[in-house]
Amino acid sequence: MIPQGQSDPAADVPRHNWARNVRYAARAFHRPNSVDELRRLVGGSTRIRAVGSGHSFNRFGDTAGDLVTLAGLPPVVDVDPERGQVTVAGAMRYGDVAQQLHTQGYALANLASLPHISVAGAVATATHGSGQTHGNLATSVAALELVTADGDLLHVDRDDDAFTGMVVGLGALGLVTRVTLDVVPAFELSQYVRLDLPHEALDEALGSAYSVSVFTDWRTPRLREVWRKQVADQPPPPADWLGTTAADEPRHPVLGMPAENCTPQLGEPGPWHERLPHFKLGFTPSSGDELQSEYHVPRTAAADALAALDDVAHLIAPVLQVSELRTVAADELWLSPNHRRDSFVLHFTWTDDTAAVLPVVAAVEERLAPFAPRPHWGKVFVTDPAELAARYPRYADFAALLTNLDPKGKFGTDLLDRYFPR
Repeated sequence: MIPQGQSDPAADVPRHNWARNVRYAARAFHRPNSVDELRRLVGGSTRIRAVGSGHSFNRFGDTAGDLVTLAGLPPVVDVDPERGQVTVAGAMRYGDVAQQLHTQGYALANLASLPHISVAGAVATATHGSGQTHGNLATSVAALELVTADGDLLHVDRDDDAFTGMVVGLGALGLVTRVTLDVVPAFELSQYVRLDLPHEALDEALGSAYSVSVFTDWRTPRLREVWRKQVADQPPPPADWLGTTAADEPRHPVLGMPAENCTPQLGEPGPWHERLPHFKLGFTPSSGDELQSEYHVPRTAAADALAALDDVAHLIAPVLQVSELRTVAADELWLSPNHRRDSFVLHFTWTDDTAAVLPVVAAVEERLAPFAPRPHWGKVFVTDPAELAARYPRYADFAALLTNLDPKGKFGTDLLDRYFPR
């Protein structure tokens, strides 16, 4: 019983994910205030998962056991100038970390579309921004601190043999309390939105700036918008850049949503953390009422992958809010969708209608199958486990690592166990 006049800390634990399409089935909810309290909780539980910002659209993070938020742990942001790194609490949002870093003269090389997501959750699912030379956010990880299945505190870094297998860990190897990230000097960017890009100019557009996103609705012959985030001291794109025209007012990627929610455009220079994301930290990102899917194919297959989806565009458009096309650089992380291949990314923000969306997701996956697509781990997909395993050279190695660190499946979930059975 909670003493009179005191609040129940478990009441601060989310009961559903951000999109509200998953209501958590946990038998108990927890919000520890210290690592020692977390260790005791993990050691005494038979089934436990951590929930971050809840910006996941599937049940990898759902559990019938104990669900715990680490948001009650101290919000550490500790810069090490000599190493060029920062150690942060895993539950902190990227936007909050970025603001503190910037005041100290440092930056992260890249950020995702929205700064609302937790560091540990984004890293565990290989969430990413955009840019041909930028890896996903997990590639900036230099070390992890996590509570393992027996309640011990484990520190791993780039000198550990299994490190590249543990970074994108799907929350299955332990509860991540701290993350050490590489930092760079703070910098400024300018954001320009260009309209109506011809399909044949897509490849050149994607490589034209520090970070580039292209938006389409699968209804028109041209790609609707190009969001170019370029280093501030570079000249603006010329008036006739790649056959496009300049937006004369700020835009939101989802038609009908307020542009006020988005980061400054029209070439106005500003800090890296206020330009790299599409959305402002204090505002609703995207539309809020949605589902999402995303597929990573080889960078060289961009044009062919888009052409393959032309046959199902009539299925995509009616259940789509917007589609985003991006690039991500290759890496060595075992479960990264960008493992050992530069990637072209096809992102779909669907309407909030699971029954209508799932058949279209299946059709998209069928059309993309020749390109061995790797779905984003935190979004909606229906890929068969055997097919997915074949697309990751280190899939079996991760399964073995999982069995070694969590032999009884304490951090397992029904969906995780389907893809990594023990």
